[in-house]
This record gives sequence, C-alpha cells and structure tokens, in this order.
Amino acid sequence: MATLLYRLGRAAYRRRRLVVVLWLVLLAGLGGAAVAFKGPTSSNFTMPGTESQRAIDALQHEFPEASGAVGTIVVGAPEGRTLTDPPLTNAVKQLVAEANQLPGVVAAVDPFQAKAISQDTRYALVQVQYEGRADELTDAERDAYEQAGAAAEAAGLRVGHGGEVMNSPPEVGSTEAIGVVVALVVLLVTFGSLVAAGMTMLNALIGVGAGMAGLFALSSVVSLTDVTPVLALMLGLAVGIDYSLFITSRHRQHLVEGIEPEEAAARAVGTAGSAVVFAGVTVVIALAGLAVVGIPFLSAMGLAAAGTVAVAVLVAITLLPALLGFAGKRVLPRRQRDAAPRAHKEGFGFRWARFITRARIPVIILGIVGLGALALPAADMRLALPDAGSGPEGTPARVAADMVAEGFGPGFNGRLTLVVSSDSAEQTAAAVQQVAPALEGTPNLVAVTPPTVSGDQRTALLGIIPTEGPTAESTETLVHDVRAKTHGLGGADVAVTGQTAVGVDVSEKLADALPVYLLIVVGLSVLLLMLVFRSILVPIKAALGFLLTVGATFGITVWIFQEGHLADLLGIGTPGPLISFLPILLVGILFGLAMDYEVFLVSRMREDYVHGAGAHEATIAGMGHGARVVTAAALIMTSVFAGFVLIDDPIIKSVGFALALGVAIDAFVVRMTIVPAVMSLLGRGAWWLPRWLDRALPNVDIEGEKLRAELSEPAPKVPVGV
Repeated sequence: MATLLYRLGRAAYRRRRLVVVLWLVLLAGLGGAAVAFKGPTSSNFTMPGTESQRAIDALQHEFPEASGAVGTIVVGAPEGRTLTDPPLTNAVKQLVAEANQLPGVVAAVDPFQAKAISQDTRYALVQVQYEGRADELTDAERDAYEQAGAAAEAAGLRVGHGGEVMNSPPEVGSTEAIGVVVALVVLLVTFGSLVAAGMTMLNALIGVGAGMAGLFALSSVVSLTDVTPVLALMLGLAVGIDYSLFITSRHRQHLVEGIEPEEAAARAVGTAGSAVVFAGVTVVIALAGLAVVGIPFLSAMGLAAAGTVAVAVLVAITLLPALLGFAGKRVLPRRQRDAAPRAHKEGFGFRWARFITRARIPVIILGIVGLGALALPAADMRLALPDAGSGPEGTPARVAADMVAEGFGPGFNGRLTLVVSSDSAEQTAAAVQQVAPALEGTPNLVAVTPPTVSGDQRTALLGIIPTEGPTAESTETLVHDVRAKTHGLGGADVAVTGQTAVGVDVSEKLADALPVYLLIVVGLSVLLLMLVFRSILVPIKAALGFLLTVGATFGITVWIFQEGHLADLLGIGTPGPLISFLPILLVGILFGLAMDYEVFLVSRMREDYVHGAGAHEATIAGMGHGARVVTAAALIMTSVFAGFVLIDDPIIKSVGFALALGVAIDAFVVRMTIVPAVMSLLGRGAWWLPRWLDRALPNVDIEGEKLRAELSEPAPKVPVGV
C-alpha cells in the first residue's frame, strides 16, 4: 500500500495543475447536480415491519384522507375569560374557516363540534388535516399555516401552531462555523505557518463540499432524514481536516530533514497517507455497517456519512500533494525554510510518555476506575424520538406544546392513534364498540376519543390520550398495554400508531440492535488491528479502550441530557430520553475515530520496535513523535463537533456533544494516557503473534517498511508534529 500511495503522491505533485483542475471540475459538476436534482428531506423516522409503520402504510390505501400530515392550532383565552364568550367564540370559528382555506388543507375541525375544549373552557384544539405527508409540504404551505390566526390574536386569543406540519429541517448557519475557526487556530499554532494551515483547511473544505454536493445530488432518488446531511457535514469536516493534518505534518517533517519537496510529498502520502487510508476505510466500514441493523433511515445516515469520509480520504491522498506542490517550502515557518537539516528536539510528548510509563500502574487503575465511574449513569439510559416539548423555548412548536400541556395535560402531546379496520363496515363498527370496555381501567390512560370513520365505513381511527407526554416511560408502557388488550378485537385488524407509537417502536428496535452492532464493531476492531500491528494483545487492548470510551461518553451524555445536570449551560430546553439512534450512531462513528488515533500512535511504536528499539523505548518514542499531531487532530475534531452543540435542534445538539466528548475522552484519556501505560506494562509481549497466524495474515505495511527498503531510507528520527 505504501509504495502504491508513494507513486500516487508523486504523480499528483508533478501534475498538480491537472489534479486541481479535475477536482474543481468535479466539485462544480457535483454542485450543479445538487442544484438540479436536490430532493426534499424527511423529518419522519420510518421503521418497516413495526406495527405502527404497518398501520401508517395501510392508512394510505384504506383511509387516504387521514394519512396526511396533521397540524394542531392551539387557542387559549386570556386570563379571566373563556372561549364561550361570544366574541372569542366567533374568533375561534373564524380561525377554523381561515384554516380550511389554507393551501394543501383537506379540512379543519371546529373544536366546539369535536368537543376539543378544555374543562375550564379556556383552551381549544383546532385539528388541521393536510392532504400530503409532512415531508411533502412546501415552505409556502408551512408559512401559511404558521401565519394563520392573526385575527384571533387581534381578538385577544393566544394562538400556537404545532403538530407534524411544524417539522422542518434543522438550520445550519453561522454557529457551527465557530468550530471551524477554532480548528483553523489550532492548525496555525501547530504549523506556525498560515500557508500550511490555510492549505490544510482549504483541502478539507473542498472535500466536504464535494461530498455534500454528491449527497444532495442523490437526495432525489434516496430518502434522507433532516439529520443526515448535517451528520455528513459534521463528520466530513472533522475527518477532512484531520487527514490533511496528518499528511501535511509528515511532509513538513521530511522537508526539515532536507528532502526535496516533491520527494517529501510522495513519502508523506506513502507513509502517513497509508495510515489515513486505513483509518478512513475503518470509519467507512463502521458507518456502512449500520446498514446491517436493517433500519432504512439509519442505513442512509451511515452510508451518507461514509461517503463524505471516503471523499475526504481521496482528497487527502490526491488533491493535498498537488496543493503541497504549489506551496513548496512555504508550508514551513519562515525561520525553517532555508535552515539546514536538523535533528529533532524532544518536546512535551516525550516527557509525558516517560511520566506515564513510570507511573503506569496507578495511571491504568485511575483511568479504568475513573472512566468506569463516569459510565454508571448509562445504566439508566432511556431512548426516544424527540417531541415538540423537548424543543427550544420560544419556538412555535414548543409554544404550542406548552399550551396543550397547560390546557389539557401533557398526555395530549403524546396522543396515540388506534386504527380499527376490517372487510365490512358492520365488523368495524362492532369492534369499535368494544374498544372502550376493553381499555377500561388501563393504567396511564386518560381517555379514548370518539371514532373518525372512512368513507367506506371499514376503517376507523380512535384517539388514545395518555397521562404523560410522548417520551414518558408510562406512555411507552401504555402503548404495549393498549396493543395487548385490543389485538384482534372483534375479529378486526387493530393497530396502535401515531408519532408517539412510532417513536416507541423505533427506540425499541434500535435498543435491541445496539448490543449486536457493538459486538460486530468490537470484533471488527480486533481483526483490523491484528492485521495492521501483527499482534494479539494490542487489538484486544484497543477494543477494551474503545469500550471505556463508549461507556464514559454514554454516562456523561445521560447525566446531562437525560437527567438534566448542566442542561441550562448547554441550552437544553427540556431534559429527557436520549435520541433513539444516538447510541448506535455514536458507536459506529467513535469506533472509526478511535482507531484513527490508535493507528497513528501505536503504528509509530511498532515502527521503532521493528527497527530495533526496545519495547519500552519504542513506546516512549511513539508517544513522543505522535503526541503533538494527535493532540492537534483531537482538538480540531472536538472543536468541529462542539460547534454543532450551538444548534437549537435537540438531535443535532446531542449528537454534536456526544461526538465531541467521545473524541476528547478517547484521544486524551484512553489513547494518550492508558494506552502507553498498558503498552509499557506489556513490554515485548505486546507484539507477540503466533507464527502460523503471522504467516496467514497479509502484510498491509502501513508503516512503509517496504517503501523505505526500496528507497534505502533509514527509519525516521524526527517528530511527526514538526
């Protein structure tokens, strides 16, 4: 691999103008395709095979007028007045008439006729039924819905706009750019050269631009959730900057050694580029592996993010050496450009490595116990899809949800839909009559609303009102109780659905898939690292370290986002269960990123060991040479992820926080502290591999041993992070 990449790097350097032009043409082409073929994203998380999803699919055929998006306009009377006051009653009826005229609306229901009035007659719910699904609504239709009720507000009423209609893609604006700025500052400090920092950032931005454009170009034929592009952007930026950083650092090292720029770029791509390719392939495999879970929206997320990572790798090993050709020696600080080749100077990384190896036993114990303690809250982790009540305060959907909770109770925000259908109108009617008696006395149940019947009378919808909100544990219990008590009632097909039921089904399916996926990921890490490091204990150590990272990250995320500690500091509207797909997504992404740092640090230890250094000296040298660049890479990745914490959307906020935290824990606590301590403790045993297995495993040579032999180059003696 190293020899192949060496030749690729040299070719890209020599034909730099052609390479840059080709990438710019590709970027322009993908950008044009994105503009021409960009399709809508969806806020719905579908789960084929679940009862809730089967019911939704059936409704599109059996009761199409009730299968579209539903909006809920909440009306509240001023303090001291009720909606029965004639002026306010007229204002509500005018609002219903206005809603009936909105574009895309099938019907708006008068709350006085539907008896959707609170007990104190101060609140009312106007149900607005749309023809299309939530992800099919246009911006104009959403805007018209949100603006409805101006006359009612002028009459003194409070008006809130909620329901599926208000589901919209998260806004990605200037806040996350803060992470990019921090990353640029870290690059400037690390390189001491504006040219090197700017070129590295430009390379990453071109890669993420190409990846995102390609993703949007495919969005018309592939169903994507609102979160998918943001996740791809988040990960593409982070790995794009890191991969360029690693190769540029090695290139600068060769320049300081006195190697000519073309040869330096080729060798950097051949050595550091090999590690980048392996790390990138690991991330891609882990993310693409999400498809194994069998959940379409999660598969799309994983494949989209994997695509942006693959593009980042391609950009790093082709476009970057071309840009290095244009930069020449300007990637070095001014004082080093004309300086004579020099030996390395031991920095903080060497001092840190010696301290860790001397205190290895206390460090290992403290690290394991500390991370284990941080993981304890994860035992109480609950999963759910977000609801309007968990959104930022002051947003229209949150205002509506709070008004519903005030007037009717929190359970009205978690309303379930019971679908009763059969082959005859008589059988459906008979089954509907049995619903209320069957559910009588069910815990956590407030009421069963009167049925809404389809035109052919064979399908009926009943509302099930729980005691608490959609993400409450009691509501989850109610979903199962209702299903158990109504299954096959009266010989009809009875199913529980609605956004709340879908959320319960999605969360349970993902929770069941997490242990299996975690086992796959851990097993994959052991096999891949065994292939790279020709060792049995190093991969096992790496996998156990990954489990410590995941456990501690889950624990802290639960402690903050679910239990509410420090919630105000992070701008969390309402603490509650974690987003249902966060754990499995976090495992996939953190696995790939953790292996990045494992490869960049431990490969240098092995490099020195196979060239004759003792196991202890190789551990110190590997840490000393790699600490600076890994520190910079981890700070950059943490900063990019942390920038997304500033977005109000609760899904993006929690994903950004968990990834930033996970990278920081894995890089600084596990890889740069526990790993050298364990490697020092294992000594020569760390590199033991049975001879039969050594012969059976292919040699991927990411350290470039064959390349150095071909070039007659001695082992490098200069720190990676010069």
